[in-house]
Formats: sequence, C-alpha cells, structure tokens
Amino acid sequence: MKSGTRRDPRVDALRKQTALISLLVGLFMLVLKGSAYLLTGSSAILSDALESVIHVAATGMAFYSVIVSSRPPDSSHPYGHGKVEFFSAGIEGGLIALAALAILYEAIGSIVSGKVLQQLDAGVILILGASAVNLFLGLFLIRRGHRTGSLTLVADGRHVLTDAYTSFGVVAGLLLVRFTGIALFDPIVAIIVAINIIVTGYRLVRVSVGGLMDESDRDTLNATVSLIREQRSAEWISVHNLRILRSGELHHIDFHLTIPFYWSVEQGHRLEASISDGITRAMNGQASVMIHLDPCTPLYCQLCHVEPCLERKEPVRIDLKWNVARLTGREPVLDFEEPAEDSPSM
Repeated sequence: MKSGTRRDPRVDALRKQTALISLLVGLFMLVLKGSAYLLTGSSAILSDALESVIHVAATGMAFYSVIVSSRPPDSSHPYGHGKVEFFSAGIEGGLIALAALAILYEAIGSIVSGKVLQQLDAGVILILGASAVNLFLGLFLIRRGHRTGSLTLVADGRHVLTDAYTSFGVVAGLLLVRFTGIALFDPIVAIIVAINIIVTGYRLVRVSVGGLMDESDRDTLNATVSLIREQRSAEWISVHNLRILRSGELHHIDFHLTIPFYWSVEQGHRLEASISDGITRAMNGQASVMIHLDPCTPLYCQLCHVEPCLERKEPVRIDLKWNVARLTGREPVLDFEEPAEDSPSM
C-alpha cells in the first residue's frame, strides 16, 4: 500500500518566488562588483566578480530546477521530478570550481605583472555594500529552503553566504593595501578566496553525488525509525528491509511489516493506512509510504507480544530492540540476545 500527499501549491509558489529573488539580486550584485573592478583593477575584486558570474548562472539553474521539481509525478517519472535538485547542486558546485581556477589564474598574473590599484576607497564601499546584501540574502535562502524542503534553495543560500564571506575577505585585503601600500596583499587575498570557493564547490558536488546515488541519509533514517517505534503496537511483530529514497522534498519510504498470519485482508489494510498516515503527518506531508505485509511464522512466536493468540507455538521470551541497523537489514531480524520483560519495548 502506498500513501502520500499532494503537493502544496503554496509551497511551490514560495520556492519559485525565492529562487527568482535570488536570481535578481545576483544580477544586481554582478553589476555592483563589476563596477568595483573597473574602478580599481583589483584581482581580489575580480575574483569576487567572477564568483558572482558563476552565482548568476547557478541561480538561473536553481530557478529552473525549482520549476521542474514542482511538477507532479507522471508516467515517465513515477517518483516525481525532485532529483533535478541534485543535478542543480552538482552543476553549481562544478561552476564554482571553474570560477576558482579563473581567480587563481588572474591572481598569479597580478603577482607577476605587479598591477597598480586605483580608487580603492570607492571599491571598498561597493564591495562592502554587496557583502551586506549577500549576507542577508544567503540567510533568507537557507531559511526558506529548510521551510519548503528545497535542497536547491539551501545550496543556493550556502553559496551566497560563501560569496558574502568572500566579499568581506576582499574588503579586508583592500584595506590592507590601502593602509600599508603593499599591493601584494590583493592577489594573496584572491588566492585565499579561490581556495575557499573550491572547498564550497566540493561540498556541493558531494551532496549532489550522494543524492543521485541514493546515499542513505543517517538523520532521516534515525527520524523514521523513531517514528516507527513511537507508533509500534503489539501487532507489529517485525519491521525489516526499511529503505528511504529522496526525490526533492519527498521521502519515499518502504518497508516490510510482519503481522499475524490469521488476520483478514481488511485488518491488514486498516493497519497499513494508519501507519502510513501517521508517518506522513509526522513528516509534514513530505513522505510517500509503501508497506509490504508479511505473515508471521512459528519462528516469530518467541518475540510476538500479540495476546490472546490461539495459534501461539511457544511463549514469548525475546524483547527485540528496533534500531536502524536491524530495520534496514544490516543486523539480522531474528538475532535474539535479550530476554523478554513483562511488557514489550515500544
């Protein structure tokens, strides 16, 4: 049985609005930083401006991915279109790495040529203003991303925050040049900026690859196992083969549930519906649950707490502890070690 909820159009609209705001502000930041570079000729400012070029391109991709991921599942994409967000994060990470290489090239060239800087005061003011705007924008995007369950917006927000920190670093470098007269500080700051950008790009690519390869999310697994334990009743004899696949904000959860073999189909379906609805509500509607029912066998009598049971072959003597390893299959379901207590562990 599969349970899920329909997408909230208000959430989709909020994502699109947020992505559009990011794109427009990114374009404004690009103009601001480009102007600062033309005024000063600073390698550090150029590195910041190049990072903004990449940001605009990446934000455009993010805006597109938010539109695509909001489409409902169809015959060609039964799990929805949410995976496009992992592509977006990966592309953004790759573009950031390219920007870093361009920054390193320019910085090394400045060291060799000994470029003379101009109008540093105006450049500092422009970059400082851009830094403040990006700081607020980054925090806004991350907050909206978590609120709407959008990996794309969270990744974009982290990128913008990196851009803001980069800009503050550039300002510090320019002030050093301004008050010491040592122009070498400018390309050195640019190189530091490039290294920081490479680290950010790597992290985004790592998240992207993990998502596309359906890597297990430990936090989500722990949260789901906790939900299952909270809902557990005696009729839940065993849960095994728990799997979670993420597509955008949706978590596709499936597992096997062992129930009394003598139950009717109607009883089994009522239990399925109750479990699925409970998990979906607890995850704010961002879950689609598939449960496969298995009938119990005499082997389960020693851990089954269903009472009364006219089919019992042996008394209860096992209190099976449910954890991530056991429910996902990394530990055997019937690995009995602990004696049963007076009541089952819930």
